[in-house]
Amino acid sequence: MTSKKQRGFSLLELLITVAIGLTIASITFVAMMPLFNKNHIDLAYDTTLMILRNTRHLAITQSHQYIVTFAQPGTVTVTYQPPAVAGVLPPTQLVSTYTLPQDVTYNVVSGFPTTAPDGFGTGITAIDFGQGLGAGSLAYVSFLPDGSSQDTLGNYNNGIIYISRIADNDKYTSRSVTVWGATGRIRGWRLYQQAGSPVWVQQ
Repeated sequence: MTSKKQRGFSLLELLITVAIGLTIASITFVAMMPLFNKNHIDLAYDTTLMILRNTRHLAITQSHQYIVTFAQPGTVTVTYQPPAVAGVLPPTQLVSTYTLPQDVTYNVVSGFPTTAPDGFGTGITAIDFGQGLGAGSLAYVSFLPDGSSQDTLGNYNNGIIYISRIADNDKYTSRSVTVWGATGRIRGWRLYQQAGSPVWVQQ
């Protein structure tokens, strides 16, 4: 009988195989980065829309005042305002807190058009509620039982918030969300290039 010699991989062959695998993995990761970044923007945008719409729904269905407060770089808090007792409003109660992905912020990017969505602002302030009130930019949206958004003085609170990835410095990955005070209508927007110029388009 003749015996067959058993032969395995040499160390050199194993190292070459591992190196090829790492190279392919690195190329795949780099190629997928734009997709990961887009997913983060989409997640931040969807989260912001969800918070506003769900909070407005709570205000209507529970007949109470709920407040959404935005803070840079990317934190959102929802609070509940208990009814007044003997004409005095009790302190607000925290309902929930949300945080955007670390690479996404409430911010503006150079090159935003001066014509903002729904005509709210000029594209230079990231969190810009309180439009038309003459009191400067507000960072909150307060929903009442009738579905409207008002400020602490009872004025309708229109405004906009911008969502961007500053690391990209690419305005066309940005999103924005507007709130119309009188009805509480909430709209989402994305920036597109039309005829060579950036234009906000409703989603």
